[in-house]
Amino acid sequence: MTPTLSASHVASAGPASRAAVRPWLAGGIAAGPVFLAAGVAQGIARDGFDFSRNALSQLALGEAGWVQTANFLLAGVLLVMGAVGLRRVLSGTPGGSWAPVLIGVFGASFGAAAAFPADAGAGFPAGAPDATVLSGHAGVHVAAGMVGYLALCAAFVVLAGPLAARGHRRWAVASRLVPVVVLAGFAASAASVLAFTAGAGLGLLWLTAVMTRLACVPVNR
Repeated sequence: MTPTLSASHVASAGPASRAAVRPWLAGGIAAGPVFLAAGVAQGIARDGFDFSRNALSQLALGEAGWVQTANFLLAGVLLVMGAVGLRRVLSGTPGGSWAPVLIGVFGASFGAAAAFPADAGAGFPAGAPDATVLSGHAGVHVAAGMVGYLALCAAFVVLAGPLAARGHRRWAVASRLVPVVVLAGFAASAASVLAFTAGAGLGLLWLTAVMTRLACVPVNR
């Protein structure tokens, strides 16, 4: 009789648990597309911005810079929400502790990037010199980005386990390969800003894809 009651309780609690965690996961799923869409739109609209020379972080400079600062803060909040949802989804499974923490660190790095803006340079904002000397606040900005993306790459490797356990083996392999591409983009940033932007964007979009895939399975399986 006890097993019957337990099964009934789990069956009734499952859908409610999934409904409760869905808004949190939705934040993490939306973070990347929202941040990138807002950044690209600003890059097109802002005078003097050149995607081949300027990083999206520089959009936080100038009179309209508050838009990108808000974009950083919103993305950070959404990523932390996603980390909370991911913790619920992966509760009691391998990777269930570390992956959410790493995603949370990634989200926090966006808050730090908002608080410590990048330097002007490469002709943006309009009238800025081509060359710049790294300032203290820009140094913190760069460090926050490095720590955040290293945490994200580590999270992808950790999440390969839960993906494989759910039968998504190709996703698990890709989750181990994507960090290599992301870090390669960062390594090439000195030669190509576009490589850096592509690497950073890939990391955000792959997080959206992975969280969407994991959201399709029941909570606390």
